[in-house]
Amino acid sequence: MAPTSRLSTSVLLTCAAIGVATGVLQAGAGAISGFVSGGLPIIYGLVLGVHVLPGVVAQDLLRRPWVALITHLIAALVASAIVPLWIGRYIGTAILIGGLQELIAATSRYRRWEPWRFFLSAVIVGVVIAAAIWFAADVSQFPVWGQVVYVSLFVIGPVAWTAVGMAIGAALRRAGVARRSRL
Repeated sequence: MAPTSRLSTSVLLTCAAIGVATGVLQAGAGAISGFVSGGLPIIYGLVLGVHVLPGVVAQDLLRRPWVALITHLIAALVASAIVPLWIGRYIGTAILIGGLQELIAATSRYRRWEPWRFFLSAVIVGVVIAAAIWFAADVSQFPVWGQVVYVSLFVIGPVAWTAVGMAIGAALRRAGVARRSRL
């Protein structure tokens, strides 16, 4: 008899399905990010915010440890299959964002799933990404108002995508997906 794992096959398959769908979205965001960065860089944070989606949907739907990180990694592999040149970016982003989402959920021992917890996670992810991008994109070259808007959109983007992810999670729960995804 095989030993039982903490995550059932149905939970892993649900993570995989969410990962595939959100990985395609991430690849699409990656495809337009060059145009956005070159043409209207101030809104780049809204585009990059899509990367919170795999973990938000997985955690909101399944409410289990490790589902955010697993789903992020699957999404990164799917996005990398579509845009292989960016495999490092996708995997790195998956580990960063999925890891932050898991860490924030772990602080409550995976017992707090109220909306405020997801939005707090989104704000933290946005701040961390904004800080990293600040230096990578040399945001100091923008006028002060542009710097404020640029950084603000890096926080607003993940918050907005978190709201979308929670709506998807709620719809999947209403459809009965969570009942089929047992430990």
